[in-house]
Amino acid sequence: MASFTPYTYIQCPCHDSTVQGRTADDASPTVSHELNEDDDDGHAFDPRAQRSIFSLYPLEYLLYCDVCHQIRCPRCVSEELVTIYCPSCLFEVGSSSLKTEGNRCTRSCFQCPICIGPLAVQALESPPESAPVLSEGAGTPIPSASWVLTCSYCHWNSSEIGVKFDKPQGIFAQLQKLRYGEDQSKHVISGDSSPTKPESIPDTSKARFAALKSFYGSQTVNANPSAGLSGLGDYGLNSPGALTRIMSIYSGNNMNGLKQKNKPTIMREADSHNEGFRLTDLDESSAISQLRRDGMDGTITSAQAKVQVEEGAQFADQLWPIPYLLRTKRSKRCPVCRHIISKPEPKVSNTRWRIRLAANNNAIPTISIKPLNPPPGSGSGLLRPMRPAQFLLTFKNPLFDDVKVTLATPATTPGRFASRVTVLCPEFSIDANPDNDMYLDDVLKDGEKERQRQRGDEGIHQAEAGKIWERGRNWVSIVVEVVPASLRLDPSSVSFRTEGGSEPDLSTLREDEDILEIPMFVRLEWESEASHDQVGATISREKDAREKRELAYWCAIGIGRISQE
Repeated sequence: MASFTPYTYIQCPCHDSTVQGRTADDASPTVSHELNEDDDDGHAFDPRAQRSIFSLYPLEYLLYCDVCHQIRCPRCVSEELVTIYCPSCLFEVGSSSLKTEGNRCTRSCFQCPICIGPLAVQALESPPESAPVLSEGAGTPIPSASWVLTCSYCHWNSSEIGVKFDKPQGIFAQLQKLRYGEDQSKHVISGDSSPTKPESIPDTSKARFAALKSFYGSQTVNANPSAGLSGLGDYGLNSPGALTRIMSIYSGNNMNGLKQKNKPTIMREADSHNEGFRLTDLDESSAISQLRRDGMDGTITSAQAKVQVEEGAQFADQLWPIPYLLRTKRSKRCPVCRHIISKPEPKVSNTRWRIRLAANNNAIPTISIKPLNPPPGSGSGLLRPMRPAQFLLTFKNPLFDDVKVTLATPATTPGRFASRVTVLCPEFSIDANPDNDMYLDDVLKDGEKERQRQRGDEGIHQAEAGKIWERGRNWVSIVVEVVPASLRLDPSSVSFRTEGGSEPDLSTLREDEDILEIPMFVRLEWESEASHDQVGATISREKDAREKRELAYWCAIGIGRISQE
């Protein structure tokens, strides 16, 4: 069995739409030392529910809004583009270029279609019969050469599909000309589908879509000229005809308040290649003969077909170099107050953050779990059913203020197998995070504990109810006692709970159902400096102005796996 690593996941308040915009007191249940499992008020948190997977995140993934004083996860923040760039050449691309050039790098940045590795431009040996070409600004002739794209990992090169370039610059434009022709390459990126002649529309999905959009837009305008539709993207709400119809409805010019609808004009469908229509080629005799000749080694995988820019590739000789997909740097805002909580440096080569309000540095203490008295020689780390075990939870305060912590857990864990949980010290306070790097006291304490362990004196310290186990500069350790449930599918078992209807669920053990996961409600209270936006300018002048802040959230703590023996 694979080794288990204890974990702690935090629930974001965006798990339910009713929680958005409410304070921590309104969105959280009433804190008590112990929650009753029969409480049907809907506040108890079940980490094994189907929707819980969408609201639980590691602490490193969460942000914190210091204006709303709430946790923000990657799913509930609103993002804004800061920089668009190519991950290969780190060239910054303007947002206006995306509409005309697409979301691919238009320089010499390509990926291998076989192994997705980077491709490099290399020169082939010039043929002996090639004519000499004069170099720019020099009178000496130099022989012309061909250039190819090669992969240093799988040794694939573009000459395998018959693609060679005349010069090492402008590879993207040359590749488009080789693939779509001299006159059609300009329509591939920009989506220009002006129907001048049938040959001007290339056989690409983007060009066909642009042609179909232009055709049906013109058909809509011809069918109803008064609507003022200029295309499928404009529904005519800003046109004079639409405003006239809306005014006639409320003015009451006719009896019913509505105009008599005219008979709609029948629109025809696209029937030519110039209008974006393409007939499906049902003749697959050539593909079958190639499959018999090359075998399965000549075909492509589904992963290789997905990364291709154009669809329809079936064989290895139909794979083309893949232009690099552009990446973005994004800033994140709070969805309620629109405050910026994360903003990177706009320069592409700079990986630092200009603003980043991480939750583990601004509000939420980190929680670490370890067994209090691990049995000697227990390599598997499995929990024995119906045997009490004690674990040490260590809370580390990241704030520069003292924090009061209140914990609450259900008496038994949710699910079919109910394990009993007892927090020996549900209320405690954590000292402020010192503004220095001198942790001499903690080092001395660790050395003293190690010496006690070697002498065998550690057993003198016993866990007691209502008392913390150990305290440091900005951390506190408490003891949690659990009694793991038995994984026997027996309705008469004390730890077996029936879920759903009256009939007991005696199905086999589900995936990760043997993990002992504790839902814990955490409430934090502290006093910090008053902000200018909330208390006003008069109070902000006082240096000792303090305000009380609160934060409440649910978390899921994974303790370990229960033995099935």
